Amino acid sequence: MVKSTSLENLVKRLTETKSPSGRESQITAVILEELEGDIDGYKIDKLGNLIVWKNGKSGKKVLLDAHMDEIGVVVTNIDDRGFLKIDRVGGVSPYTIYQSRIRFGEVVGIVGIEGETSEELQTNVQKMSFEKLFVDIGAKSREEAEKLCPIGTFGTFDSYFHEQGDYMISKSMDDRIGCAVIIEVLKRVKKPTNTIYGVFAVQEEVGLIGAHVAGYDIEPGVAIALDVTGVGDTPKGLKRVPMELGKGACIKVKDMASISNRYIVEKLKELAQKYNIPHQMEVLIFGGTDAAGYQATKSGIPSATISIPTRYIHTPSEMVYKPDVEATIELTIKYCEEGL
Repeated sequence: MVKSTSLENLVKRLTETKSPSGRESQITAVILEELEGDIDGYKIDKLGNLIVWKNGKSGKKVLLDAHMDEIGVVVTNIDDRGFLKIDRVGGVSPYTIYQSRIRFGEVVGIVGIEGETSEELQTNVQKMSFEKLFVDIGAKSREEAEKLCPIGTFGTFDSYFHEQGDYMISKSMDDRIGCAVIIEVLKRVKKPTNTIYGVFAVQEEVGLIGAHVAGYDIEPGVAIALDVTGVGDTPKGLKRVPMELGKGACIKVKDMASISNRYIVEKLKELAQKYNIPHQMEVLIFGGTDAAGYQATKSGIPSATISIPTRYIHTPSEMVYKPDVEATIELTIKYCEEGL
């Protein structure tokens, strides 16, 4: 596979790769191909985290993290007619996947809902739950379905990348766009001042699993998580969420999982102002990032998050704005060079 020649091609390749939490091997291989010739080494730890590095001359270490897993579903049961029952893997809403397509490897299924009467159907739609959903893979029996999608099979949204002007739309921008940022940083920084570690973490969507161990042996001076964040810029968007597409990288102050290290936040603000990098301050009233995992690693790692503002998170059509991504790349590079 030829390495991507543009940011758009890179994002397309990353987002269209299907690797839900706990099944990250496909995206691991893609990331390693993209970084060939641009890193000094790599390892895959016992949990599956991909850890790469690019040596600097200062002796100081900056850890950049982006989780490479995506949300999905898993087959929990199969009925006599070959219809699948599923459960979520990460933050999947039944309202989001209803009537959408799910891909289980080479098999595609359509998500439907139970209802023997119009009244029951209406009630089930209004009170959506995984108990009432099923997946139709075109099987005629339990035996046929078990050959195609046995219990324990993982699935993801069957979605594709679309570029519309400066907007990029796809499944799994959360957090393949963060992965793209780290890849671009490692490609663009030829002789770093500080050693840069890139961690492409596993199982963030089910509890920040990879981040809790990834920084243990590295012992970096700081850890910066690159992840998406919610926005309030759509009609009647969340009133307490000021982040918007088009206003640049988001410097996170706080979310529901962690409070960013104040000195890292101040340095990021200083660098953004010094180099005229578009940026906005982020206080998120929900969610969390791998920064929380690094804060609690070993004796503690000073941590913060730089976020890419994103619409429609945890849907098949997550939307980012290319100049915001470029601002995030630029700010991250400056921090790697001057942040310690």
